Amino acid sequence: MPQTTAFRPFQTQLDQDTALTILRAATDGADDGELFLERKRGEMLLFDDGRVKTASYDASEGFGLRAVRGEVAGYAHATEISEAALRRASETARLAVGAGGGVWAAAPAATNHRLYTDADPMRDAGFAAKLDVLREIDAFARAMDPRVVQVTASLGAAHQEVEILRPDGVHIRDVRPMVRANVSVIVEENGRREAGSAGGGGRVGLGSWLEMETWHGLAQEALRIAVVNLGAVAAPAGVMDVALGPGWPGILLHEAVGHGLEGDFNRKKSSAFAGLMGQQVAAPGVTVLDDGTIPDRRGSLSVDDEGTPTSKTTLIEDGVLVGFMQDRQNARLMGVAPTGNGRRESHAHAPMPRMTNTYMQGGDSDPADIVASLRDGIYAVGFGGGQVDITNGKFVFSCTEAYRVENGRVGAPVKGATLIGDGATALKQIRAIGNDMALDPGMGTCGKAGQWVPVGVGQPTLLIGGLTVGGSAA
Repeated sequence: MPQTTAFRPFQTQLDQDTALTILRAATDGADDGELFLERKRGEMLLFDDGRVKTASYDASEGFGLRAVRGEVAGYAHATEISEAALRRASETARLAVGAGGGVWAAAPAATNHRLYTDADPMRDAGFAAKLDVLREIDAFARAMDPRVVQVTASLGAAHQEVEILRPDGVHIRDVRPMVRANVSVIVEENGRREAGSAGGGGRVGLGSWLEMETWHGLAQEALRIAVVNLGAVAAPAGVMDVALGPGWPGILLHEAVGHGLEGDFNRKKSSAFAGLMGQQVAAPGVTVLDDGTIPDRRGSLSVDDEGTPTSKTTLIEDGVLVGFMQDRQNARLMGVAPTGNGRRESHAHAPMPRMTNTYMQGGDSDPADIVASLRDGIYAVGFGGGQVDITNGKFVFSCTEAYRVENGRVGAPVKGATLIGDGATALKQIRAIGNDMALDPGMGTCGKAGQWVPVGVGQPTLLIGGLTVGGSAA
């Protein structure tokens, strides 16, 4: 991996005073705007079926210049950080300001809060050491069970350096690490093949994910899920009560509810929650938060991509809708304060309201009692892909690990189960909230308007009444 010095564009590529003059000219008469500069480097090692399948290293840098006037934003970006490129971008972004007349927004609050290390995780170990770990994972997974016929293991790391310059002279810098590890196995028995996977990561160094204890746990969990699925029977179909496990099943909350609580969808009245502020939108006891301030978490940020410090934002409190996630533009247009949820995939993208770590707080029910209360239903503890319509909250999610429950007893695992419903209704049908709230292991990625950002999810064990379960059992 190439050795690099710190990203300091105003020392090596641009004169800061000149950049500030150009930025001020682009945003004169606007409501808001900024110059966002970024360098990002990342690597991925993928070991598949006994050989290296991918060994990649990517590097990119550039800037995005934004001028905001009312509901319109002019945005221009370039991969060349130079005065000439900045002047061209200024002319383009300036078009959104028109005749001006805007009222300039106050600068983001200052913060010294650091939620993660700024060390480059790619330097924690050399290429050979990482490759040795992947080989060891492959050998360990195969030795655990003779039914293992294929193993895929990956290690990824990234280092993003960001500088934000505002026309009021505020200059913000953030350095963001990210790591991810994953193990997948396929097992075969009597001609039947099933898969299982486990992973995790966060804004930490890569070192802990190279330790034997950590990857042993990932391989064991991947194998456990695969073996469970070997014994799975066809899922039933019909309307029934569903218990959801803690942690990663919060992805359903993220998709079916979280997106509907982002500020832009509500300002434009395209969310199922639009116009419901202050009203009961969930069962009593349901409290949902978005918290970008949890140290080292995948969705956390010391400051968002507009320079606003992230916050712990309560969205639903005891079933009542009390807040939305906001970037600066939507917050101003809705007459509220930004919440530090202005995020972008890269310098080539304009920011918008996005989730960070979104989760439901725990309740006071014993998880075992929740499952035991099911007379005829499904206990779902793992989820794969899903689809959601933001305008009405309708969702379809596939289960990767789920069990049939009858008369309070957990029975056989089921295969091919899908959960169908809508977020607003599901929230009101929550009948029990466990005391075991957990966050996911650090593997979420969220898409919106073609942009992808890392996120976290979480929840306690839940009992939801009357969800439609799709299955193929006769």
